[in-house]
Amino acid sequence: MKTLFLTALTALTLSTAANADTPAAEIEMYAPTVCLACIDYAEHLRQHGFKVTVNRLPMDDLKATKERLKVPRGYEAIPSATIAGYFIEGHVPAEDIQLLLEKNPDARGLAVPGLPLGAPGREYSSPTCETGCTTLDKTKGTERPRREPFNTFLILKDGDSKVWWRH
Repeated sequence: MKTLFLTALTALTLSTAANADTPAAEIEMYAPTVCLACIDYAEHLRQHGFKVTVNRLPMDDLKATKERLKVPRGYEAIPSATIAGYFIEGHVPAEDIQLLLEKNPDARGLAVPGLPLGAPGREYSSPTCETGCTTLDKTKGTERPRREPFNTFLILKDGDSKVWWRH
């Protein structure tokens, strides 16, 4: 039993040391001047090991950034970001970005169009459900989804897209 514990501890230590030697992937994010969801999204990325630089922009400059990055119409969201030659449009989960960097496809980037509830930084909490399931919240006489299903799209070089991951 003691040998098994020491083996597991050694493996964990080596894994942690290897991760410490690997530099964090750097994401440059472009977000509106005041956007709490974007602040939460940047924190989500940091918690998953990314180094995030946030550039605050007026909405007109943000639109110009999307045009510069060649984000196709219909896939726009807030915020925009770049990493390793790819664009990241919207609240794309960190795991999807990690997979993008691992697979390194010939593509422009990833997009989560719009602002779906349940995407990182767009979580909505309610005391009635702790699991993030899709339910309606009925507080203050209104109904709204707590979480919406959404897709992360891989935007190909020709501007076409395919579903990268379903959430």
